[in-house]
Amino acid sequence: MDEKKSSFPIGIFDSGIGGLSVLTHIKKILPNEKIIYIADNLYSPYGNLSISKITLRSKKIIEKLVTLNCKLIVVACNTVTTNLITNLRKNFNIPLIGVEPGIKPASLNSKSGVIGVLATKGTLSSSLFYKSINNYNLNIKILEKEGKGLIKIIENNKINELKTKKILKSYITPMIKKNADHLVLGCTHYPYLIPVLNQILKNKMKIIDTGIAVAKQTKKILTQYELLNTNKKNKLNLYFQTGESSKINYFLKNQIFNKIIL
Repeated sequence: MDEKKSSFPIGIFDSGIGGLSVLTHIKKILPNEKIIYIADNLYSPYGNLSISKITLRSKKIIEKLVTLNCKLIVVACNTVTTNLITNLRKNFNIPLIGVEPGIKPASLNSKSGVIGVLATKGTLSSSLFYKSINNYNLNIKILEKEGKGLIKIIENNKINELKTKKILKSYITPMIKKNADHLVLGCTHYPYLIPVLNQILKNKMKIIDTGIAVAKQTKKILTQYELLNTNKKNKLNLYFQTGESSKINYFLKNQIFNKIIL
Protein backbone atom coordinates (compact mmCIF):
# COMPACT_ATOMS: atom_id res chain seq x y z
CA MET A 1 0.00 0.00 0.00
CA ASP A 2 1.17 3.49 -0.88
CA GLU A 3 0.43 5.16 2.47
CA LYS A 4 1.06 8.64 1.10
CA LYS A 5 -1.32 8.19 -1.82
CA SER A 6 -3.94 6.49 0.34
CA SER A 7 -4.19 9.71 2.36
CA PHE A 8 -4.98 11.71 -0.79
CA PRO A 9 -8.59 12.93 -1.14
CA ILE A 10 -11.50 11.61 -3.17
CA GLY A 11 -12.78 14.08 -5.74
CA ILE A 12 -16.50 14.49 -6.44
CA PHE A 13 -18.19 16.83 -8.89
CA ASP A 14 -21.64 17.65 -10.19
CA SER A 15 -23.34 20.57 -11.90
CA GLY A 16 -24.52 21.81 -8.50
CA ILE A 17 -25.31 20.44 -5.06
CA GLY A 18 -26.84 17.16 -6.30
CA GLY A 19 -23.62 15.24 -5.78
CA LEU A 20 -23.74 16.05 -2.07
CA SER A 21 -26.40 13.33 -1.81
CA VAL A 22 -23.74 10.88 -3.04
CA LEU A 23 -21.06 12.42 -0.80
CA THR A 24 -23.25 11.75 2.25
CA HIS A 25 -23.37 8.02 1.49
CA ILE A 26 -19.62 7.89 0.79
CA LYS A 27 -18.81 9.54 4.12
CA LYS A 28 -20.98 7.01 5.96
CA ILE A 29 -19.20 4.05 4.38
CA LEU A 30 -15.74 5.66 4.24
CA PRO A 31 -15.53 8.00 7.27
CA ASN A 32 -11.73 8.30 7.10
CA GLU A 33 -11.69 9.73 3.58
CA LYS A 34 -11.14 13.39 2.83
CA ILE A 35 -13.33 14.69 0.00
CA ILE A 36 -12.92 17.61 -2.38
CA TYR A 37 -16.26 18.58 -3.91
CA ILE A 38 -16.76 20.87 -6.90
CA ALA A 39 -20.22 22.21 -7.71
CA ASP A 40 -20.23 23.58 -11.25
CA ASN A 41 -23.31 25.67 -10.54
CA LEU A 42 -22.22 28.35 -13.02
CA TYR A 43 -23.25 25.90 -15.75
CA SER A 44 -26.08 24.12 -13.96
CA PRO A 45 -28.04 22.14 -15.02
CA TYR A 46 -25.90 19.97 -17.29
CA GLY A 47 -29.01 18.30 -18.69
CA ASN A 48 -29.74 21.42 -20.73
CA LEU A 49 -26.24 21.75 -22.22
CA SER A 50 -24.80 20.32 -25.43
CA ILE A 51 -22.63 17.21 -25.17
CA SER A 52 -19.60 19.22 -26.33
CA LYS A 53 -20.14 21.76 -23.53
CA ILE A 54 -20.62 19.07 -20.89
CA THR A 55 -17.47 17.36 -22.15
CA LEU A 56 -15.47 20.58 -21.84
CA ARG A 57 -16.73 21.29 -18.33
CA SER A 58 -16.17 17.71 -17.13
CA LYS A 59 -12.61 17.59 -18.44
CA LYS A 60 -11.74 20.95 -16.85
CA ILE A 61 -13.07 19.87 -13.48
CA ILE A 62 -11.38 16.46 -13.57
CA GLU A 63 -8.09 18.13 -14.54
CA LYS A 64 -8.46 20.43 -11.53
CA LEU A 65 -9.22 17.54 -9.16
CA VAL A 66 -6.17 15.69 -10.50
CA THR A 67 -3.96 18.72 -9.74
CA LEU A 68 -5.41 18.64 -6.21
CA ASN A 69 -4.00 15.11 -5.85
CA CYS A 70 -7.30 13.25 -5.84
CA LYS A 71 -6.75 9.48 -5.90
CA LEU A 72 -10.19 8.70 -7.31
CA ILE A 73 -12.97 10.82 -8.80
CA VAL A 74 -16.70 10.29 -8.50
CA VAL A 75 -18.64 11.71 -11.43
CA ALA A 76 -21.74 12.45 -9.35
CA CYS A 77 -23.90 13.42 -12.29
CA ASN A 78 -26.16 11.06 -14.22
CA THR A 79 -26.00 13.19 -17.37
CA VAL A 80 -22.19 13.12 -17.47
CA THR A 81 -22.05 9.42 -16.58
CA THR A 82 -24.59 8.23 -19.14
CA ASN A 83 -23.16 10.37 -21.95
CA LEU A 84 -19.42 10.59 -21.28
CA ILE A 85 -18.02 8.18 -18.72
CA THR A 86 -16.46 5.84 -21.32
CA ASN A 87 -14.82 8.76 -23.12
CA LEU A 88 -13.56 10.30 -19.88
CA ARG A 89 -11.99 7.05 -18.74
CA LYS A 90 -10.00 6.96 -21.97
CA ASN A 91 -8.67 10.48 -21.32
CA PHE A 92 -7.67 10.20 -17.66
CA ASN A 93 -5.39 7.74 -15.88
CA ILE A 94 -7.33 7.79 -12.63
CA PRO A 95 -10.23 5.65 -11.38
CA LEU A 96 -13.55 7.30 -12.32
CA ILE A 97 -16.76 6.18 -10.61
CA GLY A 98 -20.00 7.08 -12.37
CA VAL A 99 -23.64 7.14 -11.31
CA GLU A 100 -26.28 5.43 -13.41
CA PRO A 101 -30.06 5.28 -13.01
CA GLY A 102 -31.08 2.25 -10.95
CA ILE A 103 -32.84 0.50 -13.82
CA LYS A 104 -31.46 -2.91 -12.84
CA PRO A 105 -32.61 -3.09 -9.18
CA ALA A 106 -35.99 -1.58 -10.07
CA SER A 107 -36.51 -4.09 -12.89
CA LEU A 108 -35.40 -7.10 -10.85
CA ASN A 109 -37.65 -6.23 -7.91
CA SER A 110 -40.75 -5.00 -9.73
CA LYS A 111 -43.90 -7.03 -9.03
CA SER A 112 -46.17 -5.13 -11.42
CA GLY A 113 -43.78 -5.18 -14.38
CA VAL A 114 -43.90 -1.39 -14.60
CA ILE A 115 -41.33 1.10 -13.28
CA GLY A 116 -41.06 4.86 -13.50
CA VAL A 117 -37.91 6.87 -14.23
CA LEU A 118 -37.59 10.53 -13.30
CA ALA A 119 -34.48 12.03 -14.89
CA THR A 120 -33.05 14.98 -16.79
CA LYS A 121 -33.40 15.36 -20.55
CA GLY A 122 -29.67 14.72 -20.96
CA THR A 123 -29.86 11.39 -19.13
CA LEU A 124 -33.02 10.16 -20.84
CA SER A 125 -31.57 10.86 -24.28
CA SER A 126 -28.19 9.19 -23.60
CA SER A 127 -27.01 5.97 -25.22
CA LEU A 128 -25.91 4.44 -21.90
CA PHE A 129 -29.40 4.97 -20.46
CA TYR A 130 -30.96 3.00 -23.30
CA LYS A 131 -28.24 0.37 -23.05
CA SER A 132 -29.20 -0.07 -19.40
CA ILE A 133 -32.84 -0.47 -20.39
CA ASN A 134 -32.00 -3.09 -23.01
CA ASN A 135 -29.72 -4.99 -20.64
CA TYR A 136 -31.97 -5.10 -17.60
CA ASN A 137 -35.60 -4.41 -18.44
CA LEU A 138 -36.55 -8.12 -18.38
CA ASN A 139 -39.83 -7.35 -20.20
CA ILE A 140 -40.42 -4.47 -17.83
CA LYS A 141 -42.41 -1.48 -19.04
CA ILE A 142 -40.51 1.73 -18.32
CA LEU A 143 -42.32 5.04 -17.95
CA GLU A 144 -39.89 7.92 -18.52
CA LYS A 145 -40.47 11.47 -17.33
CA GLU A 146 -38.18 14.47 -17.65
CA GLY A 147 -37.93 16.30 -14.33
CA LYS A 148 -38.19 19.68 -15.99
CA GLY A 149 -37.39 22.51 -13.57
CA LEU A 150 -36.59 20.27 -10.61
CA ILE A 151 -32.87 21.05 -10.41
CA LYS A 152 -33.57 24.77 -10.29
CA ILE A 153 -36.14 24.21 -7.56
CA ILE A 154 -33.64 22.23 -5.49
CA GLU A 155 -30.73 24.61 -6.07
CA ASN A 156 -32.91 27.53 -4.95
CA ASN A 157 -34.17 25.73 -1.82
CA LYS A 158 -37.81 25.65 -2.90
CA ILE A 159 -38.27 21.96 -2.18
CA ASN A 160 -41.01 22.35 0.41
CA GLU A 161 -43.13 24.87 -1.47
CA LEU A 162 -46.67 23.90 -2.48
CA LYS A 163 -45.83 24.56 -6.13
CA THR A 164 -43.07 21.94 -5.97
CA LYS A 165 -45.48 19.28 -4.68
CA LYS A 166 -47.93 20.12 -7.48
CA ILE A 167 -45.19 19.75 -10.11
CA LEU A 168 -44.07 16.42 -8.68
CA LYS A 169 -47.67 15.19 -8.55
CA SER A 170 -48.07 15.99 -12.24
CA TYR A 171 -44.94 13.94 -12.99
CA ILE A 172 -45.62 10.96 -10.73
CA THR A 173 -49.40 10.49 -10.64
CA PRO A 174 -49.57 9.15 -14.24
CA MET A 175 -46.97 6.53 -13.27
CA ILE A 176 -49.04 5.45 -10.26
CA LYS A 177 -52.16 5.20 -12.44
CA LYS A 178 -50.26 2.91 -14.82
CA ASN A 179 -49.36 0.62 -11.90
CA ALA A 180 -45.63 1.45 -11.64
CA ASP A 181 -44.29 0.05 -8.36
CA HIS A 182 -40.74 1.51 -8.43
CA LEU A 183 -39.52 5.05 -9.03
CA VAL A 184 -35.94 5.41 -10.25
CA LEU A 185 -34.34 8.76 -9.43
CA GLY A 186 -32.11 9.44 -12.43
CA CYS A 187 -30.43 12.56 -11.09
CA THR A 188 -28.29 13.04 -7.99
CA HIS A 189 -30.28 16.18 -7.14
CA TYR A 190 -33.54 14.27 -6.82
CA PRO A 191 -32.91 12.46 -3.48
CA TYR A 192 -33.50 15.85 -1.83
CA LEU A 193 -37.10 15.52 -3.03
CA ILE A 194 -37.68 12.17 -1.31
CA PRO A 195 -39.64 13.60 1.69
CA VAL A 196 -42.06 15.34 -0.70
CA LEU A 197 -42.20 12.35 -3.03
CA ASN A 198 -43.12 10.08 -0.10
CA GLN A 199 -46.12 12.31 0.60
CA ILE A 200 -47.29 11.76 -2.96
CA LEU A 201 -46.41 8.09 -3.32
CA LYS A 202 -47.89 6.92 0.00
CA ASN A 203 -46.01 3.62 -0.27
CA LYS A 204 -47.42 2.92 -3.76
CA MET A 205 -43.95 3.03 -5.32
CA LYS A 206 -40.52 2.21 -3.94
CA ILE A 207 -37.90 4.88 -4.56
CA ILE A 208 -34.55 3.78 -6.00
CA ASP A 209 -31.66 6.07 -5.04
CA THR A 210 -28.30 4.83 -6.35
CA GLY A 211 -26.16 6.86 -3.92
CA ILE A 212 -25.54 3.85 -1.67
CA ALA A 213 -24.46 1.72 -4.64
CA VAL A 214 -22.02 4.43 -5.73
CA ALA A 215 -20.52 4.59 -2.23
CA LYS A 216 -20.08 0.80 -2.16
CA GLN A 217 -18.44 0.86 -5.58
CA THR A 218 -16.10 3.63 -4.41
CA LYS A 219 -15.02 1.51 -1.45
CA LYS A 220 -14.58 -1.52 -3.72
CA ILE A 221 -12.29 0.35 -6.13
CA LEU A 222 -10.24 1.96 -3.33
CA THR A 223 -9.79 -1.47 -1.77
CA GLN A 224 -8.80 -2.97 -5.12
CA TYR A 225 -6.11 -0.31 -5.64
CA GLU A 226 -5.07 -0.44 -1.95
CA LEU A 227 -5.97 3.22 -1.52
CA LEU A 228 -8.25 3.09 1.54
CA ASN A 229 -7.29 5.76 4.04
CA THR A 230 -6.65 4.42 7.56
CA ASN A 231 -5.77 7.79 9.07
CA LYS A 232 -8.75 8.77 11.19
CA LYS A 233 -7.49 12.35 11.55
CA ASN A 234 -7.74 13.14 7.84
CA LYS A 235 -11.45 14.03 7.63
CA LEU A 236 -11.59 17.67 6.53
CA ASN A 237 -13.60 18.14 3.34
CA LEU A 238 -13.22 21.02 0.89
CA TYR A 239 -16.14 22.46 -1.08
CA PHE A 240 -15.93 24.64 -4.18
CA GLN A 241 -18.44 26.31 -6.48
CA THR A 242 -17.87 27.89 -9.89
CA GLY A 243 -20.80 30.32 -9.76
CA GLU A 244 -22.53 32.60 -7.32
CA SER A 245 -25.33 31.35 -5.11
CA SER A 246 -26.76 32.77 -1.94
CA LYS A 247 -28.55 29.53 -1.12
CA ILE A 248 -26.17 26.75 -2.05
CA ASN A 249 -24.64 26.66 1.43
CA TYR A 250 -27.88 25.56 3.11
CA PHE A 251 -27.03 21.98 2.14
CA LEU A 252 -23.92 22.06 4.31
CA LYS A 253 -23.62 22.21 8.07
CA ASN A 254 -20.84 24.38 9.46
CA GLN A 255 -19.15 24.42 6.05
CA ILE A 256 -19.08 26.85 3.14
CA PHE A 257 -18.49 26.64 -0.59
CA ASN A 258 -15.40 28.47 -1.76
CA LYS A 259 -15.36 30.20 -5.15
CA ILE A 260 -13.23 28.53 -7.81
CA ILE A 261 -12.64 29.68 -11.40
CA LEU A 262 -12.57 26.95 -14.02
